[in-house]
Amino acid sequence: MSTEKQDTSKSKGASSTETPSSQRLVDLPDTAGFSTQGVHAGERRQKPEGAIATPIFTASTFTFESTESLLRFVDGHEEREEYGRYGTPNERSVEAKLAALEGAEDAIIYSSGMAAIVGVLMTRLNQGDEIVFFDQCYHRSREFCAKHLSRFGVVTRQVKTGDFEAMDQAINSKTKMLVSESPTNPHLTAVDLEQFVAIGRKHNVETLIDATLATPYNLRPIEYGVDLVLHSATKYLGGHNDLLAGVICGSKDALDPIRSLRGILGSVNSSHNMYLLERGLKTFELRMQRHNENGQRIAEFLDRHPRVDRVYYPGIDSHPTHRVAAAQMRGYGSLITFTVKDADWKETSRIVDAAKIPRIAPSLGGVESLIEQPLVMSYYHCTPEEREAFGIADNMIRMSVGIEDGDDLIDDLRQALEA
Repeated sequence: MSTEKQDTSKSKGASSTETPSSQRLVDLPDTAGFSTQGVHAGERRQKPEGAIATPIFTASTFTFESTESLLRFVDGHEEREEYGRYGTPNERSVEAKLAALEGAEDAIIYSSGMAAIVGVLMTRLNQGDEIVFFDQCYHRSREFCAKHLSRFGVVTRQVKTGDFEAMDQAINSKTKMLVSESPTNPHLTAVDLEQFVAIGRKHNVETLIDATLATPYNLRPIEYGVDLVLHSATKYLGGHNDLLAGVICGSKDALDPIRSLRGILGSVNSSHNMYLLERGLKTFELRMQRHNENGQRIAEFLDRHPRVDRVYYPGIDSHPTHRVAAAQMRGYGSLITFTVKDADWKETSRIVDAAKIPRIAPSLGGVESLIEQPLVMSYYHCTPEEREAFGIADNMIRMSVGIEDGDDLIDDLRQALEA
């Protein structure tokens, strides 16, 4: 997001007077690098009391000096906070920073990634509408669409991930949105965004990409023409496993009705979480460089190990969508899924238990490495037939590689596999 856009959004309706110095944003050049934007974009040049970090605003409501001041706000001549459910100074700063990193015009923060996708779908869909999903996706996204949107008369059609012909054929006059992850969870399939966007434009259907696993550092779907980009900011963007947040990015016109419904539904985040997220974004590029490096090294190690049957990581040649990923992505992140050769689920669990550095936990994208068995962590109550349909094998392990020393992680995985 350009500096010009940021300045305009902050001084809406104030054409008669110059923006006060206390409200001016850091003046970044259009050529500012990714890390420079991560540190400075969206922040005021001079903050309250001269603080270098954005202070945490704990107020639930914001006062007006006079009725005249309130009327300036109501008439749209002053952009500021009114009530915490509609936004806070911490939220405003982080949204601008995330929009800049994504290359989007605007961004909306939610209480979690799931709250973000629910907010988008509840805004866009009415009874009788349909959406088309690629079938490799986060299981809670699938559950919300299949079990809950259906209660309101919305139809979800799932087609094989990457089968654009099937997606094209699934679209009809009732289709309102195409949805996919890229890369997908947990198979790390990269979706050809040019084809995805082309189908959406052909049928005049809105497109949404969940790019949580890619991050804006490795992939910016808006540059390919995707309408809406979703992130669980809980993951790489926050980066420290200490907050929940979600964000949706896109054009201001596309996001305005979504923001309006968020104010009604109340799925907002806390100022303290926004402080943590803003702090995490300042080191985002540095962390992603290590995540990419560790992820690539460990995927290559696993791909060569005799006890490993298959590795799902788009950065290695054996992955079926490696060419697509290589054409679109700067790096491939640090989520790796692999299967253990000739192992049942109990033997696989012993390998998970033998790992000493990664902790057993869900989630991904934090500085600490995490490891888990998808069968046990997320699909334990599914039938074998359902797990097979979702591509969840008994001998599958998913590892979120952190920023520890790569040699230490490889040595630890080696001893766990050979124990």
